[in-house]
Amino acid sequence: MDFIFMLTQHDRTVANCLDVLRQIEGLGVGHIGFKDIGVDRATMVELVRRIKVVGATSYLEVVSTSAMDIVRSLEVANDLGVDRVLGGTDLAAARRILGDLGRYFPFPGIPVGHPTRLGGSPGLVADQCRQMRDAGCGGVDLLAYRATEAEPMALVHAARRALPDRKLVVAGSVNAADRIHALARAGVDAFTIGSAVLDHSFAPGLASLPGQIGAVIAACRTAPRAAA
Repeated sequence: MDFIFMLTQHDRTVANCLDVLRQIEGLGVGHIGFKDIGVDRATMVELVRRIKVVGATSYLEVVSTSAMDIVRSLEVANDLGVDRVLGGTDLAAARRILGDLGRYFPFPGIPVGHPTRLGGSPGLVADQCRQMRDAGCGGVDLLAYRATEAEPMALVHAARRALPDRKLVVAGSVNAADRIHALARAGVDAFTIGSAVLDHSFAPGLASLPGQIGAVIAACRTAPRAAA
């Protein structure tokens, strides 16, 4: 299961993201992302360049929820040349802007507000995951622990069953080792963590960023295998 380190807090890219990126070089983080708000365009361009230099996969997560803003965010992601685009809900716009939906991982369910919460039942999430799979998306970005109408793991299991051959990413509020282990048991392919590392709450008592990153990597290493 891949750990995607997000250079973000409260659904915004942190102002010192370039400094944070320097601090994690050499720690074995192979997947690094940021949000489409919080820093200016020049900073995002430099972020993508540096992520590529260190050999990591780059991600931009779209947190906009209005139709116009989603289009703008998809255009930014495409112009930046990130490897993978997370979030958003407009498949037609994504196909028009990104072309190949194999690098696109939209939100299933009903994302609302900012910071984003997730409405919708397991049945709705499963139906939308199948639609996204049929459209050619590489997978989905599920805000399971931001759910407002369903139990988080019920959404995870529903999405996993609907995506037998696509990637399932879980984003938002993955803030403890037991959540990482639960996601691993459910067969999740990747998860994102930003705030819990940057505010040092993932592993209380570890005051350094490298220590927090190490704790997440250790949780991945000890995670159980997915149930058959």
